[in-house]
Amino acid sequence: MFSESSFSPAWWLKNGHVQTMAAKLLRRHHILETSDETLELPDGDFVDLAWTEKVSPACQRPIVAVLHGLEGSKNSHYAKGMLSAIKAKGWVGVLMHFRGCSGRPNRMAKSYHSGQTCDVDFFSQHLASTYPQAKKAIVGFSLGGNVLTRYLAEQKEEIYQAASVICAPLDLSSCCDRINQGFSRIYQKYLVDMLKASTIEKININLLPNINQKDLLNIRSIRDFDQMITAPINGFADANDYYQQASGRDVLNNIATPCLIIHASDDPFLCNKNTTAIKTLPEHINFEISKRGGHVGFINGNNPFKPQYWLEARVPEFFARHL
Repeated sequence: MFSESSFSPAWWLKNGHVQTMAAKLLRRHHILETSDETLELPDGDFVDLAWTEKVSPACQRPIVAVLHGLEGSKNSHYAKGMLSAIKAKGWVGVLMHFRGCSGRPNRMAKSYHSGQTCDVDFFSQHLASTYPQAKKAIVGFSLGGNVLTRYLAEQKEEIYQAASVICAPLDLSSCCDRINQGFSRIYQKYLVDMLKASTIEKININLLPNINQKDLLNIRSIRDFDQMITAPINGFADANDYYQQASGRDVLNNIATPCLIIHASDDPFLCNKNTTAIKTLPEHINFEISKRGGHVGFINGNNPFKPQYWLEARVPEFFARHL
């Protein structure tokens, strides 16, 4: 079901761009200590996990998994904030880095992408088998949110008692068009530069011998990167085929897990019209739409020197009903 979000932006952060940028700038000195673990994957690759603390298999406290966004990591402002909020609740948080996002390249040419659910599935099975007594929830931000929708729609087992999808590009094609317009191109350049850097790192260790580095450096848009890199190395015909197969919007009705989806109409990364173009949703999926909030911003409070991060209250509040 759709509902209007209760979020009200801070009076000094009304604009979507300001919300988006302030969320990153205001948390740049936030430090979160983690306990790190490497999870070996069935295909010979690996993903790195970041835990808020070490726990034993006998753990009975709730475990909340976190999926980051495009080229994100445990150091992303939203990840540190949510993991800190999870820890403050007395729960255990664990972030799964997508392949190549933990600070070291993965072993294979295959990369993570918006529809790649096999690693999340293996990670989830690992949590279920290793910590069978703990109730579990999962939250995905941006790209990680879209991956989460695809995973939840596919899964047959009830590993998670609740889930939350934050600012996800549920319609990938229109979101690529949106971020290629106006001031949003600043965000696109930032992301594309990071994507090119991580790809060059893989070229240098001979994981992508067929990629021409000069052509790669000439890429200016996410769509062009997906056309040249993401689609071919992950078995898609082209970028459009990738977007069609990987978008999460049209599989939301297949999700059986109680799920909170949060979206801001002024998100400069996402096409609001296409992201919310869903006719009906089951009652256990709550799609909250806010007029303001930007991309993973959602900063409120009356004191500019003490900003509040609404997502870090809203998501745990929703999870608490199910954990």
